[in-house]
Amino acid sequence: MTTLLVTLHVIICFTLILIVLLQAGKGAEMGAAFGSGSSQALLGPSGGQTLMGKITTGIAILFMLTSLSLAYISGNKQETSVMPSTGISQPAAQSVPVE
Repeated sequence: MTTLLVTLHVIICFTLILIVLLQAGKGAEMGAAFGSGSSQALLGPSGGQTLMGKITTGIAILFMLTSLSLAYISGNKQETSVMPSTGISQPAAQSVPVE
């Protein structure tokens, strides 16, 4: 279960990085502030959310869910031995020489 979740988390992580890098930044409309086109686009309402913005939001939610799931799973691990048939031996008592 943990291996599947880690694999899914890594795939989601790389997808999120790729989608964020493909998007145009907010500064792309900076030319509008200097007289070319409508200057209201820079400081005005941004309009509707694009398809890439919606995909980014969905992938970010999946990334956070897998992160929380991995944190929960790693925090609730049972203390088990790799070698259950081998008993845990106590260390030998050290004798301290009396002077």
